[in-house]
Amino acid sequence: MRAGLVEDLKVIIRYALGLTAMLVALAATAVELNDDQRAAMEERLKPIGEVCLQGDTHCGGAATMASSGARSGEDVYNSACLACHATGAGGAPLYADVSAWADRIAKGTEVLYASGINGVAGTSMIAKGGCMDCSDEEIEGAVDYMIAGSQ
Repeated sequence: MRAGLVEDLKVIIRYALGLTAMLVALAATAVELNDDQRAAMEERLKPIGEVCLQGDTHCGGAATMASSGARSGEDVYNSACLACHATGAGGAPLYADVSAWADRIAKGTEVLYASGINGVAGTSMIAKGGCMDCSDEEIEGAVDYMIAGSQ
């Protein structure tokens, strides 16, 4: 039994030495990358595209959305409000429907501005009519446009 134990230890030592030699060989190949290798690896791993937000300076290329100043009330209406206020979707009062707007207009422009900016609870009117890149002033301009066309 003693001889078998010695033989087992020899086998274990051979495996341990073999494993150590393999690890040393692998470690020797893990050298610092040269510039060409690093550039090739970065090219393979780079993202497909970039997401840039307006005002970001770290993104390459031209800005995707340039601000040309405040949009007119009519422009905001045509881009954000028209979908509901031209069709009556969700119970929205139609543009130029004097009777549908009369009671609303009677409440005052500040109430209408607040409804346009904050939305109307319990209705399909969401904040800013979904135009989240519109300023409060642009929404107020759209409200003014709808009031002027609905009196």
